[in-house]
Amino acid sequence: MNDHSLRDPGLLDSELLREFPLPEPPEDADKDERGLALFIAGSRELSGAALLAGIGALRAGAGKLRIATSNSIALGIGIAIPEARVIAFAEGEEGCIDAGEIAALVEECEGVDSLTIGPSMRHGPALATLIETLLDRGGRHSLVLDAAALGVLPPLAEKLRGSGVGAILLPHAGEMALLLECERDSVTADPLAAAREAAARYGAVALVKGHWSFIAAPDGRSFRFRGGGVGLATSGSGDTLAGIVGGLAARGADPLTATLWGVYLHGEAGRRLTQEVGKVGFLAREILDLVPGLMERG
Repeated sequence: MNDHSLRDPGLLDSELLREFPLPEPPEDADKDERGLALFIAGSRELSGAALLAGIGALRAGAGKLRIATSNSIALGIGIAIPEARVIAFAEGEEGCIDAGEIAALVEECEGVDSLTIGPSMRHGPALATLIETLLDRGGRHSLVLDAAALGVLPPLAEKLRGSGVGAILLPHAGEMALLLECERDSVTADPLAAAREAAARYGAVALVKGHWSFIAAPDGRSFRFRGGGVGLATSGSGDTLAGIVGGLAARGADPLTATLWGVYLHGEAGRRLTQEVGKVGFLAREILDLVPGLMERG
C-alpha cells in the first residue's frame, strides 16, 4: 500500500470488484458450506426490518438463516420467512432486549458465520451489554453492526478495536456522528474523513451512506461509490443493505469484500429499479430480487 492509496479513495465499480472476488461454493456444496447468518433485529413497532434483512442474506447466497427477534413479532417473521429459524426474545423496558435474555442470545451466536445486530431495534443498556459480552467471548464470525447497535458503541470502541473480530459498521451520517461523538454537519462536510476516523477508532470497516457513499478499512484503504439514486432513500433500504452484507459475510467474504459488494449490489439494484419503475416509488423489498442476478454479472 502506498501513500496514494491512503489519500485517494478508489472508485467502487465492477472493475474494482474483480480485485475482491466473492467466495464461490462448489457445485456439490451443502447449505452448511454456504454459511450461517444470524440476525438480532426488529422490534414490536418495526417487524419488517428483520424480514428484509433476513431475506437479503438469503438473496446474497447465505445457506442458512437464523433471526432472533422480539417475541411479539417472532411468529409473524417465521411465517413470512419459512426458510429461517426464528428465536424469540422478551423485550424489556422501552422495547429493548430484556437483560435476562442476554445469556441465551450469546449462546445462539455460537457457530454462526456472520452476526448482524441492530436493524430496527431499540437502544438500551441490555443491547450494549450483549455486544460487550460478545466481544469479550470473541468468535470466528464477522460482526455487522447497524442502526441501534451503533448508538451504544462509543464506550466499546477500544474493546471492539482490540477484539480481532472482523467488524463492519453501516451508519448513515447521523449515526456516524454518534459513533464519532461529533456534529452531523462535520460528517456531511467530509464523509470520507469520517469513515476513515471511524475505521481507525473502532478497528472496523466503516461506511458512510449517502449520494456518494464512502467505505474505509482499518488499514487505510478507502473507496467511493456514487449511490443508486434518490429512490434508495426509502423505508427499509438500510435493512436490505445490512442483510446483503451479512449474507455475503456468512458465505466467507472478508469484511471489506462483503461491504464493497454489499454497497455495489444495493446501489446497482437501485439504479435498475430507477430505470424500470421510476426515480422514486419503488420499495425496499424490490431491491432484493435483483441481487442474485447482479451478483452473477459482477
